[in-house]
Amino acid sequence: MINFRTRLILSLVTLIAVVLVALGVWLGQLFKTYYLATINDRLEKETALLADEISNSGGIAFFNPVLLNEWSSKMDNRLTVANNEGNILYDSGASNEQHTAIHRDVVHRISETVNPEHYKNALRRKMDIQYHWKDIVNVNGEKEGYIVMSMRVDALDDIYSQIWLILLTSLGLSLILIIFIGTKITSRYVKPVESATAVAIELAKGNYRARTYETPPDEVGMLNTSINILARNLQEMMQAQEVHQNRLTTLIENIESGLLLIDDRGYIIMANRSFKKMFGNERIIKKRYHEAITQDEVTKIVEDVFMTEKNVRRQMTIPFQLEQKVLEVSGAPIIGTNDEWKGILVVFHDITELKHLEQMRKDFVANVSHELKTPITSIKGFSETLLDGALNDPEAAKMFLDIIWKESGRMETLVADLLDLSKIEQKGLVLNIKPVLLNKLLNEVIVTLETRLESKQIDLSVQLKEELIIPGDEYRLKQVFLNLITNAILYTPQGGNIKIEGCDAGETVNVTVSDNGIGIEKAELPRIFERFYRVDKARSRESGGTGLGLAIVKHIMEAHHGKISVESEVNKGTAFTVSFQKKLSNNFTKY
Repeated sequence: MINFRTRLILSLVTLIAVVLVALGVWLGQLFKTYYLATINDRLEKETALLADEISNSGGIAFFNPVLLNEWSSKMDNRLTVANNEGNILYDSGASNEQHTAIHRDVVHRISETVNPEHYKNALRRKMDIQYHWKDIVNVNGEKEGYIVMSMRVDALDDIYSQIWLILLTSLGLSLILIIFIGTKITSRYVKPVESATAVAIELAKGNYRARTYETPPDEVGMLNTSINILARNLQEMMQAQEVHQNRLTTLIENIESGLLLIDDRGYIIMANRSFKKMFGNERIIKKRYHEAITQDEVTKIVEDVFMTEKNVRRQMTIPFQLEQKVLEVSGAPIIGTNDEWKGILVVFHDITELKHLEQMRKDFVANVSHELKTPITSIKGFSETLLDGALNDPEAAKMFLDIIWKESGRMETLVADLLDLSKIEQKGLVLNIKPVLLNKLLNEVIVTLETRLESKQIDLSVQLKEELIIPGDEYRLKQVFLNLITNAILYTPQGGNIKIEGCDAGETVNVTVSDNGIGIEKAELPRIFERFYRVDKARSRESGGTGLGLAIVKHIMEAHHGKISVESEVNKGTAFTVSFQKKLSNNFTKY
């Protein structure tokens, strides 16, 4: 595509060339007309003069051929005298045979022409020769013949050649001058315009960093300056928009609640990370909501918002893989200016944990009340029995006092566990971190449980591959293994087996406490670390368990930045595995 600068120069050159050619044609025609008019006027006057001279000298019979030759030579014309019949009596150009036949024919036809003036106009230009004639009369006024004067006008061709030579020379000089001036003009005006055009194209493409050259303060300079100001403003606006867009995108993507934006046609145009993680559907953009959402309850909310154009909020329980979540789903219509319907915004709040905590609070109050009610009732009942006279029976009194002591110890253990668990959950657990030898710690724990092991005839084996040392709080670690081994003894039948295995796993030390007891059902595994949860409630209460042991173990492991996991199968046994970090920072002394 030819650029603007080339088109401008070509236009100027074409215009000048057309003007010069038209001027040359007009001047040539003007010179031709003037020259011919001058020649005609001269020939007419000279012809009339010669005809009058011949008439005054006595007519054709008395004219002097020598004198005519002299006149023809001086005027540089051809003179011919003919009678009324067209017979040539004298011809100054008879010696020149060129065009003689044509000349004789012209002279003869003059005598035959009815309207000489009409024929005169027809012979204005004959073979580059200009003709004029005049009648010759005698003293009596009678026509005796006529004189013909002719003159060659070849000089017109030379004039034409000179005119076109001048025009071509002028055209060449004009082209050079136009190219020089055009270059200056384009450098001064066209180049800034081209630069402004290129910048405008870049701005239209979205490249707001493009800038043009700023010229001196004239119209073009004002244009370039305005474009640069516009580009800077657009760049600042786009930067501000990108900042706001990034902030909004970051906010939407990192918000805990799931967000879903549906347009007025029912197509999903935005879904944040929480929604995709919640529903496990990554490719939902540009799909209809009923195709991307398989839960009928959620689809019903979207349809209600479409139909009523009002906010809708509902709580629902939706199964996700192996668990159920409680969601609070809010749908709101998006109405633009002039009540224009834009779409729907659906927000998914996961309140499963809140519901779980609420239920845990209810269960905690109920469990604590239940756990305290039994020993308090026992203590109160046996105290009343003693006050009613049982003190007089030493054996009964001793039995009742033993029961009171046992129930008070149970209450004391329960209160201690509650205080300990409350302290841990309130981030008030202070750890005295130091290197702990697991072999020694496990031996000390096992010694305290030997009576229970012997009473149930349970075989306990410890298999540690090497001397394992971990950083931790020795007292709290004893609580961990004491609870795990106690639970294993509690839920292992008479004559069962308990194994304690430990190994170095690189960055961690793993210890597994396994038994061949009653096991735990898979549905109960996620709840065993809850407070007061018991797999076998009757057996736990008979042994004096409070149902808080595993909850305490979990929090102690989290305080040590460790992990606890469980594997179990009903009637085959259970295995608890605790993993300890081999390196802890000094600031991990408080949980």
